[in-house]
Amino acid sequence: MKLEQKTDRELIRLYVSGNEAGLEGLIDRYKSKIYTSIYLLVKDEYLAEDIFQDTFIKVINTLREGRYNDEGKFLPWVVRIAHNLVIDHYRKERRAPTIVNADGFDIFDILHFADESMESRMIREQTYKDLRKMIQLLPDDQKEVLIMRHYGEMSFKEIADVTEVSINTALGRMRYALNNLRKMMYGKELAVRIG
Repeated sequence: MKLEQKTDRELIRLYVSGNEAGLEGLIDRYKSKIYTSIYLLVKDEYLAEDIFQDTFIKVINTLREGRYNDEGKFLPWVVRIAHNLVIDHYRKERRAPTIVNADGFDIFDILHFADESMESRMIREQTYKDLRKMIQLLPDDQKEVLIMRHYGEMSFKEIADVTEVSINTALGRMRYALNNLRKMMYGKELAVRIG
């Protein structure tokens, strides 16, 4: 069976049993989503790469020590580690964590579209670019929940734990984020029709 066909659990078992290919399979599967979730929080390519590497050092150590036990929740677990490292970085810098513009890294590069016309691709890329700009206009607490939920595929319970708020607060922030995005999109549509 090819690595791509193995489950996260099978790849973890493979790695823990001494086969490095297991870890490579996990990294290949999730590197874009994990890096993106870090980059959207720090807006610095080099810092994001450092935190990404630190994240996987923690992952490797935890797996080697046999302390991993989040069955079926590998991606949210890794994103939680990354988020905590981002918070640690900002604590060291004595600044509150903020989520800022993601110019320079296309979070949608991870999507692959076959048989797509040039016009469709240009429209899709512009739409994603507009959406990223709109996400950056959201209040930080709403951006954070949206990024963790969408890019980190974390549950609301996991988001609540990481951000140290109640599940209802996390859900509320997501609801406000989506409502604000809808309003911005509606405003953009009106501007295009009027303009």
